[in-house]
Amino acid sequence: MSHKEREALREEARDMFYHAYHAYMDNAYPADELMPLSCKGRYRGVTPSRGDMDDILGNFSMTLVDTLDTLVILGDFAEFEHAVKLVIRDVQFDNDIIVSVFETNIRMMGGLLSAHILAEYIQKNAQVMPWYKGELLEMARDLGYRLLPAFNTSTGIPHARVNLRYGMKDELLKKSRETCTACAGTILLEFAALSRLTGDPIFEARAHAAMDALWKLRHRGSDLMGTVLNVHSGDWVRRDSGVGAGIDSYYEYLFKSYVLLGDDKYLARFNRHYNAVMKYVSEGPMLLDVLMHRPHAKSRNFMDALLAFWPGLQVLSGDLKPAVQTHEMLYQVMQMHTFIPEAFTIDFQIHWGQHHLRPEFIESTYFLYRATGDHHYLQVGKKALKALQQHAKVPCGYAAVNDVRTGKHEDRMDSFVLSETFKYLYLLFTEPQDLILNIDEFVFTTEAHLLPLSLAQLGNSTYSFRQSEEHNVLDFMRTCPSSNKLFPEKVRKPLRNFITGSCPRTPATKRLRALDFQASNADHLRAVYDMGITMVSLGDGKVRLFHSFYNAKSPEEGEMGLQFMQEMLELTKLQSLNQLAQLQAVAYPLDDKSNDWTALMAGPSHFSPELTEDDFVESEVILAEPLRACDERLANAEKAKGKILIAERGDCTFVSKARLAQKSGALALIVCDNVPGSSGETQPMFAMSGDGINDVKIPVVFMYSQEFAKLSKVMQRRPHMKIRIMQMIEFKRWQMAKESKANATETTPSASASTTTTTTKKSKPEKEL
Repeated sequence: MSHKEREALREEARDMFYHAYHAYMDNAYPADELMPLSCKGRYRGVTPSRGDMDDILGNFSMTLVDTLDTLVILGDFAEFEHAVKLVIRDVQFDNDIIVSVFETNIRMMGGLLSAHILAEYIQKNAQVMPWYKGELLEMARDLGYRLLPAFNTSTGIPHARVNLRYGMKDELLKKSRETCTACAGTILLEFAALSRLTGDPIFEARAHAAMDALWKLRHRGSDLMGTVLNVHSGDWVRRDSGVGAGIDSYYEYLFKSYVLLGDDKYLARFNRHYNAVMKYVSEGPMLLDVLMHRPHAKSRNFMDALLAFWPGLQVLSGDLKPAVQTHEMLYQVMQMHTFIPEAFTIDFQIHWGQHHLRPEFIESTYFLYRATGDHHYLQVGKKALKALQQHAKVPCGYAAVNDVRTGKHEDRMDSFVLSETFKYLYLLFTEPQDLILNIDEFVFTTEAHLLPLSLAQLGNSTYSFRQSEEHNVLDFMRTCPSSNKLFPEKVRKPLRNFITGSCPRTPATKRLRALDFQASNADHLRAVYDMGITMVSLGDGKVRLFHSFYNAKSPEEGEMGLQFMQEMLELTKLQSLNQLAQLQAVAYPLDDKSNDWTALMAGPSHFSPELTEDDFVESEVILAEPLRACDERLANAEKAKGKILIAERGDCTFVSKARLAQKSGALALIVCDNVPGSSGETQPMFAMSGDGINDVKIPVVFMYSQEFAKLSKVMQRRPHMKIRIMQMIEFKRWQMAKESKANATETTPSASASTTTTTTKKSKPEKEL
């Protein structure tokens, strides 16, 4: 990507942020969120409730607080200063509202702490905001104390929700029992920063205790975690284990707690979990949930969009190859559906169709680009940016997509769109030296808030990191020896030519050729799967093939898969050239006395004899009873003998219908389409596939609905009419020969006549070649 194009995309990302930011400030502030279709603010207790989803709202101007540090990254100090003044003036937490501890911590606490740190940073380095005296930090401390009652449990694992004014004394919280692993395990970065900036150790101590309690609840056999647990007993409520919703940021905070705080026990824990995930959850580039206590048993057959953060975390931990693989799989899903749907199946079909403009895929794209310098990731980011511009932008901000299949919008713009999605897009297209701060001196929280690595130097003398727990030396085997080698620029370069630069090898087993492939053959399907090829049904008998070298069973089979795909492309090209030669004709005379014929086009089959040159079948036609011809015997089998049978598509395979027609003594079979309105005029020629057993000896052709409707009308008028099945090109030659013969006859002068006969033009066949 040229420097000029990258700059243009950076400015477009900036404009996208301001389009959404100004839409919020002009139409929604001081509400928590903007409703982009209604063009008004979403207030807790005022706007119609969305149930548990509204627990993220606290009537504390969440979108503005969440967005503050993005303004600094964009270099907009004036707007940042204005926004900080608004937050100090308008935001307060003494509200009788139940909020999510997790969401309030990552969005509000993280936003306040990051804004405080950056306010002091630019105050020192850019000589702006001389009036700022740490007001945001005091607000963060106030919020921290309001969240602390949630940690009063027998395990130390916090409740999922808390009342900002009354703590856990709210009647609605009396039965509070369950929380998710991510909810309890995504506290430490913000609470440790709060303790180290304020000097009050209680916050960091409580967060460490929660992480320790979670670690003790892992399954000791598999080292996996479930997703939902009881905060009082520590019992698991949901034992599904993966890297998506309910558990995602727990892994992230284990690793980042090591990076930010320097405590190597978190690295050891992360490595134990990571090895378990790669052993049980990872299936090539896919990540499928398993049961923590039975890790070889898959618990669901779909993946959710939140797992898109995983490649970014793998990059940070130094495991680049699987990060590239999973990111590539997600990119293909995005290309297929425009956006990554909220959940998709293992064959990449939509499970949940919503797209909430989530940042995780763009986040991973950013980290992969920083790690590799490969401009492929700039192109990926460009595609994501253009999709947002084309399909999510509305006059009042950016609207979530309710269903990626229809593109219908939802009246929702989460705060993370401004704090994460646009931030990572801007960073992706910006050279690090063009930023006002050195981004490598900061850790991104799960909400993309910036916390400086210098926090580790502040220490927390009142709390001892070191526990009596000892970790095995193997837990540190994946530790990077030097942070300078964490992002090697050339790490992806060998992978760029990994496929095209490979020498062809002689396979040990016979290779499946595209020409021999049968979609109904189980052995063939297994073979293409082993070659790294995924088949997606498009309906109407069509399939789309996707090949990924990393999905293949072995490098050799990956290369065989590439050859297979190249052959399939060549076959597709040849098919269009050969369609005319393969096109069949169902011909009949215009009336009982006429010698003029017309023809309707029909498609061939791959399992029946080919009618070539002068070959044709001619006889009366009869409809099968039952029409779909899927029973063991036709009710009118005796009448079908020596005639051309007509059956409707559906209920059984084409070749099954052909075998039944052959068994009944029919001379040929016409299969008519069951899709109303289908036509050979508007759709490509359809060639019927078999099952690889070549036992059908009668010709079989396929007619679309509109062509068969014409034939059916003629049959109703002339029930004993004979038709002829032949190649369309031979029908044309036959007609031309008849015309030539007729012309020659009519232009020959009579022996006794003094004048010649004028030529009479014959009408052309109905369907031109």
